[in-house]
Formats: sequence, structure tokens, C-alpha cells
Amino acid sequence: MIRHTVVFNLKHADGSAEEADFLRDAMALAAIPSVEKFEQLRQVSPKNDYAFGFSMEFADQAAYSGYNDHPVHVAFVRDRWLPEVEKFLEIDYVPL
Repeated sequence: MIRHTVVFNLKHADGSAEEADFLRDAMALAAIPSVEKFEQLRQVSPKNDYAFGFSMEFADQAAYSGYNDHPVHVAFVRDRWLPEVEKFLEIDYVPL
């Protein structure tokens, strides 16, 4: 199992329609066949300055690779992520 996580900040104002549109449109990632346990999260710790997180799981590397190459993911990264995300940190985990 691989848990794919990303924390990020958007270029949009907090609570804006643009922020809501981005988060709504990101739900399309949950429909990609290999994605399991997709979550959108709001970061609340004062220990870092990221605002949001996405978390999802994949059965194995093949499933994760399929997600990365899936047309819905590729289009989301190109059309929404790159233009609208200010900064991010991606971390992928496997169980010990």
C-alpha cells in the first residue's frame, strides 16, 4: 500500500469562490479507478503554514503509477494545480 499525501496553499483568498471551485473540482481525482480513501483536509496546526491537504491510498506501485498517468490527473495538474497552487509539499508513505 502507498499513501500519497500533499499539503498546499492556494493563490486564492481564504473562503473565496475560487478556493471552493478548486476544492470541488479536485474531487474528480477521487473517481480515478485506483484511488482509495481520498480525503480533502484543512490543516489546523500552528506548526506549519500550509492550509490544505489531500490524502489517498493505492494498493501498490502499479496503481499509483496508473493514477499519475491517468488523463483526469494529468489534466487537473496542468489546468488547475500548476496555475492555482502557490506552494506544496508531497509525501508518499509505505507501511513499515
